[in-house]
Amino acid sequence: MNIEIKDISETRKSLVVTLDQAEVAAEHKAVVGEISKQARLPGFRPGKAPASLVLKRYGKEIADEFKQKVLSKAYRGGLEQSKIDALNVTDVQEGTLASDQAATITITLDVRPTFVLPDYVGLSTEIKSVDATDAEVDTVIDGMRSERADFKVAERPAAKGDYVKLAYEGAIDGKPVLELAPDKQIYGKVPQTWEEVEGENEGLIPGLGKQLAGLKAGDKKDVTIAFPSDFSAVPALAGKTAVYAVEVQEIRERVLPPMDEAFFKAHQSADLESLKVNVRNNLKGRKEHENRQAQRRQVTESLNAKVDFAVPESLVESETQQVLRQFIEENMRRGMSADQFEKDKKQLHEGASKAARIRVKTQLILAKIAEKEKITVTEKDIDTFIYRESVMNNQKPEKLVKELTQNRDKLRSVQQSIMFDKALDLLVSKATVTTASAQA
Repeated sequence: MNIEIKDISETRKSLVVTLDQAEVAAEHKAVVGEISKQARLPGFRPGKAPASLVLKRYGKEIADEFKQKVLSKAYRGGLEQSKIDALNVTDVQEGTLASDQAATITITLDVRPTFVLPDYVGLSTEIKSVDATDAEVDTVIDGMRSERADFKVAERPAAKGDYVKLAYEGAIDGKPVLELAPDKQIYGKVPQTWEEVEGENEGLIPGLGKQLAGLKAGDKKDVTIAFPSDFSAVPALAGKTAVYAVEVQEIRERVLPPMDEAFFKAHQSADLESLKVNVRNNLKGRKEHENRQAQRRQVTESLNAKVDFAVPESLVESETQQVLRQFIEENMRRGMSADQFEKDKKQLHEGASKAARIRVKTQLILAKIAEKEKITVTEKDIDTFIYRESVMNNQKPEKLVKELTQNRDKLRSVQQSIMFDKALDLLVSKATVTTASAQA
């Protein structure tokens, strides 16, 4: 076996492996022998049929297996002799494969980049205080009451926090909105719907709820709505100004439940003080989690800024597709149309590729840190992952175990993800920490 290495880029190499005729012939003979042992030919016991008959009857199977054997031998032997730290095979050119000839196989592969790890001990991180203020506790409790609020008809003008039942029909430059967006009737003409007056969360039609205060049942009003230029829900309306003819049908006011025994019991508390204690503890736990995530992000950004190296393009391409899938799935749940995805395809791909390149670089750094720190993935780590995923996805653990057992690539991906998490946790544990001031 002869090996020749050609550099294509900093992270891509061409490995030219030549097997002499004797090596190739030996692989072919081994394949014929293996298939001969299993061959069922009339008049011959298994394994006793002449090789010529076996070749004639099982020619395709032998050729396919022979090809795989030669390629596998070239790949394994090439990596072993060259000592290349390969990450991905991007192309294979096998040329002519025949038992009576030498074989030259050209394997193009991406390799792990070489770089010097920066100092990763004592990276600077900043966290926020985890103590919950009285105002934060009160806000949470108000939210609990709002979730159980009743809505009663109000014989008065609408005020902030009320819900208004109304009908509306929109037009842009005198042309009905329905003609511009026929498949989005709720943005064009609706005989009856509800809208919160000056609510914190924007309704379907941006700014509509902010223009309903002071109206009472039976009132009619023309409301001007300026759609944002990036209004992805209905691209046909983006950047346009519409006038909606609104008719108020009914007003309901929010009536909060009393903070009585039933309310406290529903929230696993004995009284107001114990409810506040529970809320304060929950807020503290949430802030601790947010701080942890912030620290992980900060040490990642610090590491990326400390070292620069080229990243393998095959990893970037694979990660780009994953980032795109996540983005599309998330935005489809929010109602983004397929037409909008197609329109923004180039921009989306550029953004995903940029994010993927950073992710891949981070993963390569974390992998090197994990190797240096001798971080391993234990069976307990896998069990914890299976339990957590099963709970989150309401799935039986046995099903996930079966998937990981049958899909080795998925198992390796899970192991790699766990290793990255453990490396990040190590960096956070070794980081310097400052707490931001309350004004910050």
